[in-house]
Amino acid sequence: MKRLSFFVALCLAASLLRAAGKPNLIFVLSDDLAQGDLGCYGQKLIKTPRLDQMAREGTRFTQAYCGTTVCAPSRTSLMTGLHTGHGPIRANREIQPEGQMPLPEGTFTVAKLLKDAGYATACCGKWGMGMFDTTGSPLKMGFDHFFGYNCQRHAHSYFPTYLYNDAQRFDLPGNTGKGVGKTYAQNLIADETLKFVREHKGGPFFLFYSITLPHGNFEIDDQGGYAAEDWTPQQKNYAAMVSRLDTDIGRLLDVLKEEKLDENTLVVVAGDNGSSFEPDTPVGRLFDQSQGGKLRGFKRTMYEGGLRQAALARWPGKVPAGRVSDEPWAFWDFLPTAAELAGAKIPDGVKTDGLSLVSFLTGGPAPKRECFYWELHEGRSIQAVRFGNWKAVRNGPNAPLELYDLATDESEKTDLARERRGIAADAIRLMTREHVDDPNWPVKAAGARQGKGKAKAKANPGNQ
Repeated sequence: MKRLSFFVALCLAASLLRAAGKPNLIFVLSDDLAQGDLGCYGQKLIKTPRLDQMAREGTRFTQAYCGTTVCAPSRTSLMTGLHTGHGPIRANREIQPEGQMPLPEGTFTVAKLLKDAGYATACCGKWGMGMFDTTGSPLKMGFDHFFGYNCQRHAHSYFPTYLYNDAQRFDLPGNTGKGVGKTYAQNLIADETLKFVREHKGGPFFLFYSITLPHGNFEIDDQGGYAAEDWTPQQKNYAAMVSRLDTDIGRLLDVLKEEKLDENTLVVVAGDNGSSFEPDTPVGRLFDQSQGGKLRGFKRTMYEGGLRQAALARWPGKVPAGRVSDEPWAFWDFLPTAAELAGAKIPDGVKTDGLSLVSFLTGGPAPKRECFYWELHEGRSIQAVRFGNWKAVRNGPNAPLELYDLATDESEKTDLARERRGIAADAIRLMTREHVDDPNWPVKAAGARQGKGKAKAKANPGNQ
């Protein structure tokens, strides 16, 4: 018995030694935030002082790419290190009565990687990759703790009647009996993130702070100073939601400083896809989300406005302050980056598409790669590939290839596919190579019948 106790103590000591010196990692993912919504990217009407400060204290990226342009597959890319040509989830798929198509059993995630490396792990906010009784539960994907909404559809309500603490559903006060509560859920989620940080300040920890703001429904408990503006209710609410996002990230940064964790914590903030508003809508137009037409496209498109995200990184003493980088990176780079920072080995046989960004984040150049690739299977199968400054888009398997030179045409206005046939052929070759067939994600033309998917998944993406 004494030998066993000694062995357990030895293992615990070894684990603590391995954990020593490893940085804490926080990835804050905002739902449907447009790059142009933040002051540090040029926003004039919506106030985002804490994120603007974060940009001054860290690095702002102008060409940070999401996994793809809707929630579940974009998040899957972030978690798995796979782009959507290889990932297990390539669209939003609902499962009734609650939840989405789950990540398959055995999926390797950044949370699993870090948990095995001695990190405490938590996801607070929205998950959307599998309910708790499925293979895709966050508690089966490497997270020690979960708090918030599991289902994307449930997360549309900012005044829900219930949330989840780990796998336990709990009711919120003020239930009207009509599916609408009186508690603003983000208040609870924000508090939970601060609680997790304080409880694990001995480190190391990984926090995936998956904030639903500013995704619709466009609801807020306090419009603040925007209430006096001569705007529509939706415009006021949207601005207040972005400012609430800013405030809550600021609260998190304050706790890191209070607990003296600042200099040992990498914080990355990014949007999960482009804005849910087309540019010529009241919200898109008032807040100039396309940044004067600089970025074409929005959510569910493969143009830069759908793929490029507002993205900031802060780590005092490590990430250069005040740096603005135009070099591209993508969500699938996060897993190998976390592996290097944690001193962890990605297991043999686990495929990733990403490259470590550690040298880049700390002031070096971005890693070189042949291409970035995206696809999405909602209504029709669409693809995009970027190689160097060339960007190709195909809006369906029977649609013509579009080709743009981002070096001279960032807004993707001039299609060069006919003029540069050799480059267009290269794009098609890359699209073909990077797409791996999957029976859940058949290549579909517009109007084609939807594939059935897994576990009674329903082809009803909604506004997820």
